[in-house]
Amino acid sequence: MKNLPISLLALLLAVAAPLSAAAQTKTEPGPTTRVAATASDQYLMQNGEVVLRQNGRTVSLSKNVVLSNGTKVNYKSGIVEFPTGKKTTLREGDYVTIGGDVVFATPGSAAAARGDNSVPADAKFNKYVDRGTTPTSTTTTIIDSQANDLTTLLSRKIQLLNEKIGLMTPNPANQAAIESLNQQIKTLDAQINR
Repeated sequence: MKNLPISLLALLLAVAAPLSAAAQTKTEPGPTTRVAATASDQYLMQNGEVVLRQNGRTVSLSKNVVLSNGTKVNYKSGIVEFPTGKKTTLREGDYVTIGGDVVFATPGSAAAARGDNSVPADAKFNKYVDRGTTPTSTTTTIIDSQANDLTTLLSRKIQLLNEKIGLMTPNPANQAAIESLNQQIKTLDAQINR
């Protein structure tokens, strides 16, 4: 009678083991490991397999990787499965950041990831060139001069407004001074808005 529960348990384990293994191979094609890494670490596709790049050095992987956000990286095939279920395959030079973002090495790999076959596989990204003009010393001098003039005008306006506030009492004798200040402020506004 004591052997019956043990036999039943052994039978259940024998039946459940193949089902568990089959379910695991569907969702994760191989052994995985949770990774605790630094923010600068990258999972790089290099020479046909994914390696861990840390501080400029590469370390071979022996297991699939599950990042903290749930993104899975297959170290042999380069297939990346996001927590949403979407999948993409890394190409040579592409990498996955520790945050689960994919960075593409070429326009061709980026286009392939979105299903666009119109971009050649050997296409390169263009180097960024700032096409803006560099101000010359004369231009800088003019800009500085205009800024100084504007600052002077605005400072004078603030001074006049402070004087006006000081005169704003119910005293009719101050009315002429307030009118004079209003005229000066109006003149300054015309110079500021030129």
